[in-house]
Amino acid sequence: MKTRRKTRSLISACSYFLAAVVVVSLAVRVYAITAEKSDGNERWIAIVMLCVIIVLAAACTVLEYLYRKFKVEKPVEKILDATDRIASGDFTVRLTTAHSFARYDEYDLIMENLNKMASELSKTEVLRTDFISNISHELKTPLAIIQNYAACLTDGELGKEERVRYAATLVSASKRLSDLIVNVLKLNKLENQGIRSETERVKLDDMLAETVLQFEELIEAKRLQLDCDLDEVTVLSSPSCLEIVWNNLLSNAIKFTESGGTIGVSLKSDGDDAVVKISDTGCGISPETGKHIFEKFYQGDTSHAQEGNGLGLALVKKVIDTIGGEITVESELGKGSVFTIVLHKNL
Repeated sequence: MKTRRKTRSLISACSYFLAAVVVVSLAVRVYAITAEKSDGNERWIAIVMLCVIIVLAAACTVLEYLYRKFKVEKPVEKILDATDRIASGDFTVRLTTAHSFARYDEYDLIMENLNKMASELSKTEVLRTDFISNISHELKTPLAIIQNYAACLTDGELGKEERVRYAATLVSASKRLSDLIVNVLKLNKLENQGIRSETERVKLDDMLAETVLQFEELIEAKRLQLDCDLDEVTVLSSPSCLEIVWNNLLSNAIKFTESGGTIGVSLKSDGDDAVVKISDTGCGISPETGKHIFEKFYQGDTSHAQEGNGLGLALVKKVIDTIGGEITVESELGKGSVFTIVLHKNL
């Protein structure tokens, strides 16, 4: 593309040069003819040359006007109109280029870039609208539970067992609300400020073992089988960020695995990389869900039978991208999922 632009600039410069040569040649030719026929009448020669200069200047002016009108002003007006509409919030703007792709000029390139910008802004606007809609829904659910059960607790005739059950429900709803707010704040910080945590040497095997122990009570409560295979691997990374990854992935594995199922955690060294796999024998995800699993507020379980706010995996993906790593998922409905994280050791 740059080569084509340079070629067009060279051709344009040559065209101006040739036009100047033609104009000067015509003026000299006219002067020669006039001098030959005027028998040395300098006044007559001056008048003729003045007329020639005026005619040639007028012709050049007209040509320049037409060139600017159709080659400069027209595309510039289209671009200005498009930028005004985009600035006012209309992201449906799409400009049609004047040339085919192989003959694009600078204005065509600007129009293409504006089309791309408008398309991206349109996607961002949709995401923003969905974000507000989803977070409103996710906030209303626990708030409604807290309001209703708190009102029930004011009933003086309520039995002790019911009070305990209602109080437990209030604690659960408030925790869900707190988790939502914490995840939103973390995701916002990652997207707008990046990670400022200092990196240090982290023994991944010890960190993963400690994370698993934190979920030991939940694992036992659901009677899940735990398979751990951890090699000794050290990486240079941010411990606080890695905790976000392991906590969310293990929490999901436990949450979506039925009682009696199996979850697995493995850690292997692969050259300059550390490979972590967190697997489960849970409900699995469909190929369509897999395409959106790392998007904010996306929930494969549209029935909302499982509690969650759809931010956990989006947060995990953002953390992995920020600290420099890769995450992939392999899954099949009814057979479980395997999340694979590849981290560079950076030692």
